[in-house]
Amino acid sequence: MQELMSVRGCRQAYHKESTADLVVLDDVNLSLLEGEIVGLLGRSGSGKSTLLRIVAGLLTPTAGEVTWHGKTLRGPAEGVAMVFQSFALFPWLTVQENVELGLEALGVPRAEREKRAEEAIDLIGLGGFESAYPKELSGGMRQRVGLARALVVHPDLLLMDEPFSALDVLTAETLRTDLIDLWMERKLPLKSILMVTHNIEEAVLLCDRILVFSSNPGRVAHELQVPFAHPRNRHDPAFRKMVDDIYALMTRRAVVPTPTPQAADSGFATPLSAVSTNLVAGLIETLAASPYDGRADLPALAAALQLEADELLPLGEALQILGFGELAEGDLHLNDAGRQFAHADTDTRKALVAGALRTRVPLARNIRRTLDERWNHRAAAVRFRDELEDHMSPDYAEETLQAVIGWGRFAELFSYDDEADQFTLEDIDAAA
Repeated sequence: MQELMSVRGCRQAYHKESTADLVVLDDVNLSLLEGEIVGLLGRSGSGKSTLLRIVAGLLTPTAGEVTWHGKTLRGPAEGVAMVFQSFALFPWLTVQENVELGLEALGVPRAEREKRAEEAIDLIGLGGFESAYPKELSGGMRQRVGLARALVVHPDLLLMDEPFSALDVLTAETLRTDLIDLWMERKLPLKSILMVTHNIEEAVLLCDRILVFSSNPGRVAHELQVPFAHPRNRHDPAFRKMVDDIYALMTRRAVVPTPTPQAADSGFATPLSAVSTNLVAGLIETLAASPYDGRADLPALAAALQLEADELLPLGEALQILGFGELAEGDLHLNDAGRQFAHADTDTRKALVAGALRTRVPLARNIRRTLDERWNHRAAAVRFRDELEDHMSPDYAEETLQAVIGWGRFAELFSYDDEADQFTLEDIDAAA
């Protein structure tokens, strides 16, 4: 098969004043051949969507090269179209007018663009809705309009950025099935598809190759060939094994070293996911109960809880960070502290989390220590936010801070005044 696009040594970094550059992608290498669907699979924040925009020519990488049809890409790539997860339709335009937009921008005559738009609308199953407005359509129908708008320009490459993540389970499944049917029947005017997803099962169901990304910075950690012919049976043991293997790969990358009370606060700037203690408690109780009895296979647990990998893995990591469980090799299991938490009353649970924050989460420990040292027991959150931003993006910094705020409040390790954006010890037991 002929190479359509390649990325070599791609790096994307953003300069931060007085600090080291924030590196989003580093040394990313990949190629895309005609006739294949390739999935970029990884956690949120691993740079997948950034890479998609680099491939489209919408973003110039800090270093490295992108070639398109054998030539170095400079500026937007001709023959590339993109589908977004947020539909991105103009509400004041009809379905027909939304689909025609790309053709109009290319200067296609009106009669031709009307003809091609009607063909694209019929192809994706929206015939009869040409004059409808987006507000009249369901989420699945609006995403079909987005797909038709991308297909109508007859691109060589279709880029899809989590195209089904904003849809309900049944609608997403219908769209996936329709897309792969059209692809296998060669009805799509495309040579290749490159899609971003955080749904492991979706990647195995649709893709010929899967590139598994690691985070901080994002890079291709594993490249996997999917050996199954279409249509694929997700209940086939070989299919399930591949899903299990990918979970194992992703959790192997996510192992968090166990800190000690005496350790230096070098983990202060470790990114944290803003997972609520209610969800953590619910997961611990689920794991402790039958049929798991303290240990669960992640794919089975994800299916039972109707969670995607990008939702379940942060929960598992929170358990591990707080010292209540272990996440590795595609399994999640409770340790003795986790079992104790599962059967404890609320006050004991608060004490367990407070102890974990003091010993295992340097940011929480630093906040409490600062409050203890201040005469008024108050400290501006911006101080800790700025320190975090010296090591990570503002979005990561805010999410990390929000995680610690939520955990600290639950444990009554400190309070947080949202209006003043300050940490405080007001209404907190000084012995906490």
